[in-house]
Amino acid sequence: MSAMAGLRRRVRRRVAARSGLEPPLRGAQLELLRTVEMRPGIGVAAAARKLHLAGNSVSTLVNQLVEAGMLRRHVDPADRRAVRLELTGAAHARLTTWRRTRTQYVAGKLAELSEVDRTAIAGALPAIGRLLASIEEDGDHD
Repeated sequence: MSAMAGLRRRVRRRVAARSGLEPPLRGAQLELLRTVEMRPGIGVAAAARKLHLAGNSVSTLVNQLVEAGMLRRHVDPADRRAVRLELTGAAHARLTTWRRTRTQYVAGKLAELSEVDRTAIAGALPAIGRLLASIEEDGDHD
């Protein structure tokens, strides 16, 4: 777990430096944007559950991203007390640039590894995906 967290953190920092995207976004902000991208119209409480964060923490992230022009809040017509979140065009463009930069960076680093290492990593990915799915299922019962 430590290796995976370190890999993710270091890649995020390297990609942020190479992407030229301003202002820089923190990891939690990017995770929220990706969550809203996958589930347009998601509410704050549902996003908090998906991200395993406190509702007030997600509310703070939402406020920051609205101010940065990355998210839009809409009142839910079915429940006027609730809001629904959507990405702005700027957020879509930013995520596209982020992914392209990340793909190029990681592909370059993978190319520096031996064929044996690349094969080992590729072989491990399906099992890691199954582990993630199993952990996600457990989260649905919390």
